[in-house]
Amino acid sequence: MRLKDKVAIITGSTSGMGRATAILFAREGAKVVVTGRNEERAKAVVEQIKAEGNEATYIVVDMLKTEDLKKIVDLALEKYGTVDILYNNAGLLSITPIQELTLQEWEDVMRVNVTAPLILSQLVAPIMKKKGKGIIINTGSVAGAHARHGLAAYVTSKHALSGLTKSMANEYGPEIRVNAILPGAIMTAMVDSVGGKAAVEHLIQASPLKKSGEPEEIATVALFLATDDSSFITGQLLRVDGGIDI
Repeated sequence: MRLKDKVAIITGSTSGMGRATAILFAREGAKVVVTGRNEERAKAVVEQIKAEGNEATYIVVDMLKTEDLKKIVDLALEKYGTVDILYNNAGLLSITPIQELTLQEWEDVMRVNVTAPLILSQLVAPIMKKKGKGIIINTGSVAGAHARHGLAAYVTSKHALSGLTKSMANEYGPEIRVNAILPGAIMTAMVDSVGGKAAVEHLIQASPLKKSGEPEEIATVALFLATDDSSFITGQLLRVDGGIDI
């Protein structure tokens, strides 16, 4: 029970890495606020958590809307009274060549992948500062370390999130630790939407492990960053990618 009585907001937690993390955090004693766009999936995650004897609630939100972001924090405070952990996991993928990229698509990707984590962090930081302790985790990507053809908006957003992570760690310390996880080829619904394992085969072959990752392998890293096991780690971009590009 390494997160006993902690309150954790996990965005994008109705599937994939966020879902795996929500379930793991709850098993470790956290009260979890699950967010997503699909109520049926959100309810299913909460039902599973509660069936295991743990605590969670959910809210259906649009990460593009500032008012919805505030509703997430308001729910956490109304239901559980505080926020100890914020995991900015929700993301929007864009696979559009630069010359075909519309301003709307560009702005939506930036809004979900960079601006939403900023706004949510701004909302919870005063709560954490007052408590004297808090954790913020961002989901970046290996696309935030290198350019990928046809992914200009996504790549740029993840580079920006890396910079935001370091900036928040610098300004929110010493009370709040901020780190980012940079997943590689993790088998999620997002990967399935672009062709599944075949779409990330190049990443698998570039890895010394020659395999894809599972959402649970991100969840365990998030747990490490959310506990005192990582008490001397902040401002870091932790790649969980099977060792590609080493």
